[in-house]
Amino acid sequence: MWTRELFGSDVYHLIAAFIIYSVLGWFVESAYMSFCNHRLTNRGFAKGPFCPIYGFGAVIGYLVLNPLSGHYVTLYLTGAFLATTFEYLVGIMMQKLLGEVWWDYTEKPMNYKGIICLESTIAWGFYAIIITMFLHERVLHLIDAMDMAYGRILCIVILAIVTVDYLIRLYLLFKTSIQEEKDRLIDKYRSFRARWY
Repeated sequence: MWTRELFGSDVYHLIAAFIIYSVLGWFVESAYMSFCNHRLTNRGFAKGPFCPIYGFGAVIGYLVLNPLSGHYVTLYLTGAFLATTFEYLVGIMMQKLLGEVWWDYTEKPMNYKGIICLESTIAWGFYAIIITMFLHERVLHLIDAMDMAYGRILCIVILAIVTVDYLIRLYLLFKTSIQEEKDRLIDKYRSFRARWY
């Protein structure tokens, strides 16, 4: 499975790159938000330093945008458009499935429903250039610096820890939502009962 070719790369390199970009994305966003909030801010969904939206975005973005390497303007515009579209679709999906979006751009100028904004779109274009032209090659070198047998074990362990971390967070989120819904129904019942007795 690990050596199977997928989109011009092997599964091992894709999974390892996904993990690295997820951690890097968490670090960059947490550092930026900590600076903005003047206090340490964890921008991950769960406890661990992991933002899978960055992992998926970076890996998929690289695979799609790599043919545009060297064409900076086209790469920038395509990267900005695709990343903004991806961010919007993930935001809509989160609203429908979880009832909330894990980011909020309502205070940013030129935002749409607080899910996307011009500032992020501009940044996504630069990230597309950085990942495609400079960063991805270094990520691959980092992956290749470790023996593949150990790398596979490390990937499995990291993904297992992240999965448990996310399952606990989802359980707590849904448990809270169920309790809030239960409290709301009890309040409605008491209000209804108070009108008749």
